[in-house]
Amino acid sequence: MAVGLCAVLSGAPAYGEQGKAQSEFPVATDMRLEQQGETVKLTMALSAVVAVEAWVQAAPDRVIVELPSTNFQIQPGARRNAGFISAYRYGLFTTDKARIIIDLSQPATVVKAEARALRGGLGELVIELRKTSRTEFLAEAAKAKKTTTAAIVPMPPKPPGETRRTVVIDPGHGGIDPGTVVASIAEKSVVLDFGLALKQELEASGRYRVILTRDDDRFVPLADRVKIGQDEKADLFISIHADSLTQAKDVRGATVYTRSDRATDAEAAKLAAKENQADAVAGLETSEELQDVAGILIDLARRETRTFSGVFARNLVDKMGASVRMHKIPLRSARFWVLSAPDVPSVLIELGYMSSPKDAELLTSGEWRGKAVGAVGAAVDEYFARERASVGQAAENRHAQ
Repeated sequence: MAVGLCAVLSGAPAYGEQGKAQSEFPVATDMRLEQQGETVKLTMALSAVVAVEAWVQAAPDRVIVELPSTNFQIQPGARRNAGFISAYRYGLFTTDKARIIIDLSQPATVVKAEARALRGGLGELVIELRKTSRTEFLAEAAKAKKTTTAAIVPMPPKPPGETRRTVVIDPGHGGIDPGTVVASIAEKSVVLDFGLALKQELEASGRYRVILTRDDDRFVPLADRVKIGQDEKADLFISIHADSLTQAKDVRGATVYTRSDRATDAEAAKLAAKENQADAVAGLETSEELQDVAGILIDLARRETRTFSGVFARNLVDKMGASVRMHKIPLRSARFWVLSAPDVPSVLIELGYMSSPKDAELLTSGEWRGKAVGAVGAAVDEYFARERASVGQAAENRHAQ
């Protein structure tokens, strides 16, 4: 999960408010950070004057700046920290809003947050922060506490009489949450490209109805990703990610994860903890809502779902292993929030490690993507073929009795 400057977008066009292309949004450029004593000022040049709102948030300490959907075209060499500002990031938050998240190393208060008009209809965003005491910061954070959530993008209703299997593909991160960023390559772009290619692969067979949790560069909260799978009554949920290990650049290969309360190893537990913080990266104060485990029917459904998830995960490891390099421990499990639906078989695929120069090269390769997508598609086919065979055998057994 990355912090700091990031403006890498997918090659696919991003759409936001009322279906506008991102190129039609107000443009933000020329980012500057300036420190004067106990004050730090962040400014951006804008192509138009926009409404701005800003507030502080504790645990972790940060400033949330909210403005209409904006096309951020910030210069690569922009300063990333100054004074008590340790890092910042920006991107789309909902279909009609963008956010700038400013991470604080010390408590600070918002002195000014405005977009002032310049000549020619241009504007300038000015965010001025001043160091303050912990007591005053916490009081301001409590007063300004927001309950904003990002709305789910409406999905087309399932047509009456639809008999195809429904597969939900979940490209991780997006919008203001870039995921891992290595050498100007953002995880959110890599996994979106893969998700779009996988959707095309599955739909080409005519056997599947495929839903994407996001098909452009936007942020989708974890709970909403899970809800999409449940609302669509998905037969499979496949979350796509690409990890990074800064201390072990020689570690390579794809890994398939399923959900479990106890992680298979420390690395799996660490990854799940990082992925489960996706909402916090976007400035949302949310936590996982644990499912009711008291009801026997829910418990049985969860056990059955985890069994199906395990079957599909093993199919994935077999098929992907025949086409692309896998991690030395290719099948793992941990407490991933995005895999928490008790009624939807779900897996998470880490396509590789962006911290590995070789994996990073492959992850952006169309040839590698084609092989990996084909392998995942074959695993989906085999999973449902086995399910059909199992149902057919059960019917024959009942008939024989």
